[in-house]
Amino acid sequence: MRKKEKKKPYKFLIRMRKKLMFLFFGITLVLVSLIGRLMYIEHTGRERYDKIVLAQQLFDSQTIPYQRGDIVDTKGTVLATSIDVYNVILDCWMLNKNKDDISVTLDALAECFSGHTKEELEQILEDNSENRYMVLERQISHDEMQPFLSMREESEEEAKAAEAAAAKRRKEQKKDQKEPEEPETFPRINKDAVWFEKEYIRSYPYNTLAASLIGFVSKQGNLGTSGLENYYNSTLNGINGRQYGYLNSDNNFEKTVRNEQNGNTIVLTIDVNIQSAVEKKLAEFNDKNRNGYTTRDGSLHTAAIVMNPQNGEVYAMANYPTFDLNNPRDIQAYFTPEELAGLTEEQQSELLTKRWENFCVTYTFEPGSTVKPLTVACGLETGTLTGDESYYCDGVETFNGEEVHCVSRVGHGMETVEQSLMDSCNDALMQMSYAIGADHFMDYQDIFGFGQKTGIDLPGEEKGLIQTEMKPIDLATNVFGQNFNCTMIQLASAFSSLINGGRYFQPHVVRKILDENGNTIETVKPVLLKETVSEHTSDIVREYLYATVSEGTGSEAKVNGYSMGGKTGTAQKLPRGNDNYLVSFIGYVPQENPQLVIYVIIDEPNKEEQAHSNYAQEVTKEILKEILPYMNMYPDEELKPEEEDDDAPEDGSMDPDQTAGGAPEVSPEGPGQE
Repeated sequence: MRKKEKKKPYKFLIRMRKKLMFLFFGITLVLVSLIGRLMYIEHTGRERYDKIVLAQQLFDSQTIPYQRGDIVDTKGTVLATSIDVYNVILDCWMLNKNKDDISVTLDALAECFSGHTKEELEQILEDNSENRYMVLERQISHDEMQPFLSMREESEEEAKAAEAAAAKRRKEQKKDQKEPEEPETFPRINKDAVWFEKEYIRSYPYNTLAASLIGFVSKQGNLGTSGLENYYNSTLNGINGRQYGYLNSDNNFEKTVRNEQNGNTIVLTIDVNIQSAVEKKLAEFNDKNRNGYTTRDGSLHTAAIVMNPQNGEVYAMANYPTFDLNNPRDIQAYFTPEELAGLTEEQQSELLTKRWENFCVTYTFEPGSTVKPLTVACGLETGTLTGDESYYCDGVETFNGEEVHCVSRVGHGMETVEQSLMDSCNDALMQMSYAIGADHFMDYQDIFGFGQKTGIDLPGEEKGLIQTEMKPIDLATNVFGQNFNCTMIQLASAFSSLINGGRYFQPHVVRKILDENGNTIETVKPVLLKETVSEHTSDIVREYLYATVSEGTGSEAKVNGYSMGGKTGTAQKLPRGNDNYLVSFIGYVPQENPQLVIYVIIDEPNKEEQAHSNYAQEVTKEILKEILPYMNMYPDEELKPEEEDDDAPEDGSMDPDQTAGGAPEVSPEGPGQE
């Protein structure tokens, strides 16, 4: 039997092996080249190809703006808010892509918005054919947007109805074995090519009310420019959201949304009704005295602060002249052509900036005799005064040959400490300074907060200017409020501590902060910074101040039936020989456990004779008569019959700082007088 032969294994020929190796290396080289090319494209052309892909997918990304928080008064009345407005955006590329829609879309735009004619829109579309974002109208209201939206909806319904009718006809033609008509295109207002971008603008419902206190924001960027809008800018601002998305090949919109975070609301200690009453009385004074001697208005500045001495809350802070928060940059509204004539743009801008300043915290001045109660308190606290002293006022004190006069040039005669405040006697205060000494006085200037900021939650606060070394004449004039500078809020805060038992609270104008849903996220509690005087000293000085209003120079400020105390001030401004004065009154109600401090100043009253503090007293009285009943503060003294003062001149220019010797003369050589 023949054995079966075994098959020999198949062997690749050397030539075939070479071909296979060549093919393998060739394929490998191609793959490596492709990988290298892809890596090169990824590294160098990624952004360009991304844009091409995204353009094909109709990528859409929109900012969702946040709403800036409101500013409301202590009872929730809105003083500043943000209202929604819309920009009309044209997507030129999208509209050009749907040419059948161009005419009807441009007709609607021209009819609903007055910014451009149809011919102008056609030119815009031609010149910006690839532009995806063209702003046609800015900051239109929701109502102004509605006519276009209605037309767009009607256009869409009409086009859909026409398309449905055409489809029905084609179906019937096919059923009747007729050649169907060619499909038609029905133009419509292109909803993808015209859209509305939402944003917010700041609105101030009360226009000029508390303008310098509230401040305003820049036109772009929600940046607070002044006032509370500036100080609490980060609190009021939120974070923009964003919408990402694209239209896929099936024309379905796919999106991802990151929601916006709206700003917080700040609740003020300010009461709109008190603020309104204060501003009304300041305006009335200036309207009454508008024409005359030195200024266009009734004064260079008129300002007032009303606050709670028991916790530092400010109920009202106002100054005149003011401005419109909704139109703060219109310089023509605040100055006459004569005032602006010859001024450069920079000078006009400086005028406008000064108009925006909050006088109560940014302006420094010599306070005059309103400081005298603090001087007396300094003497009582240091033991250099007992309150039982008496001084002889002959109308003048001399320092190395330089005379400093009292308000009464003939002198007040013998004066007790209490009478020195009642009569506002400079001579007696200067004699007190000899006992008090410069060191004690400067220590108490520091204790009362002069020369330093109060820390009030408002921007631009000035710290004033005090002397660090004092000669006898410097001390003698400082004790009655000349030759050093302070702000209104400094003096109001110091005075509050003097009459509340010695507790110095940090003044503040914000009570709490709310989130966008009205939930309280922070409460601003009163901050007790220090003790200025003892309760015993506070009680004594308060008795002196009560007598000053009841029987002394502050009687013109007294509201019938209310117990109150206070002090007048008449500070001669630099240069001394120009007869320009800043007159003032600071007081409190009621006498026991004071609940309200009011401070009014009139800077250069528009009068032939400015040196009369009763101008400020009259304004104070008018304010108190209006706000005390509103604050549920009732008369606590016997009502007296209202009597006219036969000695008071018709213009009310009697001098309450002087009780004898006729109208005060101003000595040009003296460094300062009350």
